[in-house]
Amino acid sequence: MNFQTSVKTCLTEKYATFSGRASRPEYWWFYLAVFIGAVIVTLTGVRMLYVVYVLAVIVPITAAGWRRLQDTGRPGWYILTFLAVAVVSLLVDRTLPDADPFGDGASGLVTEAPTAAQVLLALGLSVLQLIIALLLLWWLTRPSQPETNAYGPPPTK
Repeated sequence: MNFQTSVKTCLTEKYATFSGRASRPEYWWFYLAVFIGAVIVTLTGVRMLYVVYVLAVIVPITAAGWRRLQDTGRPGWYILTFLAVAVVSLLVDRTLPDADPFGDGASGLVTEAPTAAQVLLALGLSVLQLIIALLLLWWLTRPSQPETNAYGPPPTK
């Protein structure tokens, strides 16, 4: 599967398809396209355009990752573990003291120090995110199972 075929497949034919399997080329070519698109949108400097872009590609990139994990014989929902820990980390980050509590840009000083528990929780979640990201990267780069598995027959090239 080449770059154009992968992008066409993931954006039009399998936009929100979480069943079946995705080959390594299908997933990684599409991931590259999404990454290039994100860089281009970021360079425009229009934050709202970036938000719209992310909302447009979050479903197909998640679906492609889901199918890719199933192609290696793993449950596709594992792709959501990183997202779940990221959301928890974001919520914990909201409890940490703000460097600009009044939002006026004047103080720039932290008015209170985070507690040791807050720091340890944030650090633990960061380490967990790193471990999950590396594990997912490892799984997403593994070869396809050549035979039919619980998620269907091998994807066509």
